Amino acid sequence: MDDEAKVLIRAGDVEIDISGAQNSVDERLIRVKEDDTWSIALSRIRNARERAIEAAVDAARDAGLPERGSAFRALIENCSLIRKPDQVLGAIQYLRDVEGINDSPPRVIDNLFEDAGLEPPGNLSLYLNRLRERGFLVTPPSAKEKNRYAILTPEGRAHLDKRSRY
Repeated sequence: MDDEAKVLIRAGDVEIDISGAQNSVDERLIRVKEDDTWSIALSRIRNARERAIEAAVDAARDAGLPERGSAFRALIENCSLIRKPDQVLGAIQYLRDVEGINDSPPRVIDNLFEDAGLEPPGNLSLYLNRLRERGFLVTPPSAKEKNRYAILTPEGRAHLDKRSRY
């Protein structure tokens, strides 16, 4: 006899509500994940997370708190980015999306880690090159393959999303 299971996700006007026997819920969840509804729900959750980060940065700025280190550390902790490569990927996303910095040489990334009270990555080029090899980062053609202009790919964002706990 299967245990009863329930999956309920509400993201705006998108609702995914599946209940029943565990194996039945698993099968229906697999079909839902192949549907546009799943993509829309994830997109809305991702957008809500980004708005929450922006609101936290704005609130910190308005309160006069030292935002940079604490905001980045909150991102690392809230998204459960434990591994150093994931933290480097998060740092690039933070610098580009939150601070609007497109040119981030190693010292900028190291300073961000230090401001957050985290151990800097060390051999940053190694991390960046491996993240590029995995398809998580790209550099614009105009940057002549310089890592300091790295941009997260959709795969890189998806990887961070997988690491995050919602």
